[in-house]
Amino acid sequence: MLHRPLPPAVPCFSLSLLLLLCFWNKAACSPGDGRRLWRQPVSEPTTRSQSLLHDTFPPGFLWGTGTSAFQTEGAWDQDGKGPSVWDHFTHSADSGNRATETADVASDSYARWEEDVEALEYLGVSSYSFSLSWPRLFPDGNARGQPNTAAVEHYGRLLDRLLEKRIVPIVTLYHWDLPQDLQERYGGWKNDTLVGLFEEYATFCFCTYGNRVKYWLTMHNPYLVAVQGYGTGVHAPGEVGGPYGPLMVAHNLIRAHAKAWHTYNTHFRPTQKGKVSIILGTHWVVPQRGQATAANVELCQESIEAVLGWFANPIFGDGDYPVSMKANHKALLPVFTLEEKLWVQKTADFFALSFGPNNLRLGRSLVGHGQNVSPNLRSVLAWVKLEYGDQKVLVAEGGWFSESTVGREDTAAIYLMKRFVNQVLQAIKFDGVQVFGYTAWSLVDGYEWNYRYSVRRGLFLIDFSQPNRTRVPKTTAQYYRRVIADNGFPGDGNSKEIRGSFPCDFHWGVSDSTLQVHFHPFSPQFTDPHLYTWNLTGDGGLRPVSGVRLHTRAGQCTDYLAIRGNLRLFASTGASHYRFALNWSLILPQGDLSIVNAEALRYYRCVLTELRKMDLEPVVILYYPTHRASFLGMPGPLHASGGWLNQSTVEAFQDYAALCYGELGSWVRYWITVNEPNRLVDVYSDSREQHQAAHNLLLAHAKAWRLYERKHSSQQGALVSLALHADWAEPANPFLESHTAAARRFLLFELGRFLDPLLGTRHKEREGEEDYPREVKEYLEERALVTGLPGSPLPSFTETEREELKGTLGFIALNHFTTRLLSPYPHTQPSQRSQTPNHGCLLLSDPTWPTSGLGQALVPWGLRRVLGWVTERYGGTLPIIVTAIGIDDQAPVEDRLRQHYLRSYLQEALKARQLDGVNLQGLYVWKLQDRHVPQFGLFNSPHHQSKPKASIAAYQEIIAQSGFPVDNTTQTCKPSKLQESCTICARIFKDKPLLVFSACLLIIVVMLGAVVIIILVITRKKRTRGRGRAMSRRRKTMGVPTCSVPPGVKCRPWEKGTVLSVADKLCVVHR
Repeated sequence: MLHRPLPPAVPCFSLSLLLLLCFWNKAACSPGDGRRLWRQPVSEPTTRSQSLLHDTFPPGFLWGTGTSAFQTEGAWDQDGKGPSVWDHFTHSADSGNRATETADVASDSYARWEEDVEALEYLGVSSYSFSLSWPRLFPDGNARGQPNTAAVEHYGRLLDRLLEKRIVPIVTLYHWDLPQDLQERYGGWKNDTLVGLFEEYATFCFCTYGNRVKYWLTMHNPYLVAVQGYGTGVHAPGEVGGPYGPLMVAHNLIRAHAKAWHTYNTHFRPTQKGKVSIILGTHWVVPQRGQATAANVELCQESIEAVLGWFANPIFGDGDYPVSMKANHKALLPVFTLEEKLWVQKTADFFALSFGPNNLRLGRSLVGHGQNVSPNLRSVLAWVKLEYGDQKVLVAEGGWFSESTVGREDTAAIYLMKRFVNQVLQAIKFDGVQVFGYTAWSLVDGYEWNYRYSVRRGLFLIDFSQPNRTRVPKTTAQYYRRVIADNGFPGDGNSKEIRGSFPCDFHWGVSDSTLQVHFHPFSPQFTDPHLYTWNLTGDGGLRPVSGVRLHTRAGQCTDYLAIRGNLRLFASTGASHYRFALNWSLILPQGDLSIVNAEALRYYRCVLTELRKMDLEPVVILYYPTHRASFLGMPGPLHASGGWLNQSTVEAFQDYAALCYGELGSWVRYWITVNEPNRLVDVYSDSREQHQAAHNLLLAHAKAWRLYERKHSSQQGALVSLALHADWAEPANPFLESHTAAARRFLLFELGRFLDPLLGTRHKEREGEEDYPREVKEYLEERALVTGLPGSPLPSFTETEREELKGTLGFIALNHFTTRLLSPYPHTQPSQRSQTPNHGCLLLSDPTWPTSGLGQALVPWGLRRVLGWVTERYGGTLPIIVTAIGIDDQAPVEDRLRQHYLRSYLQEALKARQLDGVNLQGLYVWKLQDRHVPQFGLFNSPHHQSKPKASIAAYQEIIAQSGFPVDNTTQTCKPSKLQESCTICARIFKDKPLLVFSACLLIIVVMLGAVVIIILVITRKKRTRGRGRAMSRRRKTMGVPTCSVPPGVKCRPWEKGTVLSVADKLCVVHR
């Protein structure tokens, strides 16, 4: 041995040295600051630090992948290799099929190592992490004896080839395959003899390969060795026991690592100049529902300390176990002496981290009350920095697993890799963590420990039933190759904001569902003939006066108080267009014209006339199907007779449309016949019923459109359309043609199935091709053959119907909310084909996309792409109006998620207009008001006083600027007089309490002033009369009759008497 433990020393000297070290490194001797992570407020998912980061990694970043010897090498007893504890463990549990139960052959990398190097070249990695097999180099585990020459040469050839290919080798000394002889002779890692034996083995490896290796890892995830190998017995050597066994094993593993590090540091570092560390694994936890109370934070900290801190605190911290472990395990926990603390402390040149399914699965059993396991690699990296200082970090194992049945099309694994790698980038850019490399685990499929071959983690697929063990790149390999080539996630330029304005006639709208008819509250001010007395008995009650009847007037729209309140909310948004739906079942309860609810029509007419008075434009939906309404929003008798499966419903809808056009059409310029028929058909379980319902909905729309064209268009001049749910579809796996085809097919079923029969396509070969998309018909015919159906479930249009459908759209109305990832629906059994959706697609979501509380992904660029798809397929002649976009936000007032959603989606709408030439004429925000809890509404529910949310101000600002002008100026569009007066009205509504108070105050002041004037006038008159009487009495004594000067009479000079005062201007009148 080249290194010995520190000799015994005087205790006071050791204590003094420890105190001196603590003085110079306070961070190492004081508790870390990892708790701060859980105390921080949860960031919004739309902030740049939380969204997918488009940026690149630092120059020289080590992109790598890795394997372990036991999992991949095979050749378990070839070329002189001795048995390992895992060989013994798997052979003991062997049920007879060595190929599926053991790693005797595994990936056969011992023989096919050159193919592994070729796989590395395919990926373009700059590093390769692999482990040496201790029992292959030393069959009995004793490094004092002669090594196995074949093994020494094998690893030498591998290292030479890696260096030749300019791939940096990262070598692990021990990845769980302890020589079986050491387990039998000493009891494995429970015996501290292995500390010295491991040092001897490490010394040999440093000496033999050190000139070719710059990164050494002493052991891989010792936590799992201790807990799973000597506690639960799930891993080799399979020992099951109490808590002391794992604690002692961990203690010896830490000491063995420290001893190997000191050996390298003393004897090899000066010449080889390499670095040595240990791979530590962990999970991550968060408080449930984000409740970061002091108790919950402490539980989270203890959970991480019990796994990562168990090993990291002695090595990277103060040289001892975490305080929480000492409190929990008390006397069972082994003790480091003062000398050992100094000796163990700082025995790593960088922090090597393992973050994968083994720890995360095990972490679920370790969490306390109020915690959830979370696959958040960024938080782990940030915790390491806060707890142990600014370490250089290597992610030595990152990745997830796929089921063995997945094969090479491992789509879900792509997005987990994307999330993990991007979290590392976020930790570098936002948290300042010095990560210098990432190791995607693993290079090839292998033996996955206690899961054997039931799961796969390789970037390359291996068919273990085939003797040649061919390496086939999975789609994760293709994805990782692209990430490496890009050095991260560079932006494509489309995410940059542009400046510009929408046209003055652009529809700035708000969308609602069926407008609720509220006959009450109702203002009886001018319609009630009774006279009332108030508070006669002191109870504040109103009582009619019997026998008295007053004159009344007919009811007016202002009597419906709900209309005024609803439209006041809408007007305050600054929008110009209000989309809402009529209630078909309310207007025609029987579904025909036998009973017409005239009062409901009058109510809707009042809504329309009030909107027109405010110079606001209604967009009216005739039929708004919803699960919340009885019978899907249609009259009960029609639903009972088969609904949209019955042709009679088509005729009934035409009658209903005719009634609405006649009664309400004078106030409506935009009609939508049916909202989202492509979602309505999903309620039917049978495939044939779904297609028949869609068929009849299209015919009903066409008949309503033709009727308007014949009877009302020339007089009313409105445009008629139907609105489709139009989420964008992306292939879940961009490297598979089957996924690209699935996304294309989904769009054709969702949009093309309804638009093609009405518009045809730009690329139709001949006239009269307005029909269902050819691809849809071919797919359904093929599926019918596979499932044994007698024929395609898709109905056919007659020539008359095809002619009636042709061109029946005045504009294209789309409701867009999010973007979906599409893959072909998996069919594990033939019987499942009948249960799959008509389009045969499975809908997925990217976990790196920001999501709302209800799980809606925020993907702004999807709006631009769906607008481009519609324009490319149907041309730009017809205007497109996005009649609904929106996202749920749980915030009662400060709805930051919705604010970000509106700005980012409107940015994409502007790009579609300016850069792509899309004829986009409007965009409507869904919706005006919440029903109960905060969700999609711009206003709170009436239960919460209908308070406006912050997103209204954001929307108003965009409307005022007509988009995103270069200089952020307000709109240059000149508002009409009605709009100006509406603005004044809105200001009046806003300040109504102040105005009422001011008016009352003014009235009081005026009344008081009037009273004062009256009093003064009366007083003056009394004075005048008193003086007049006195003068008359005086003149009577003089014998001269006097009188006041009559109006219009002047006193002549000779008729003037004596003037006693200015107020007594008198003249003598001769009789």
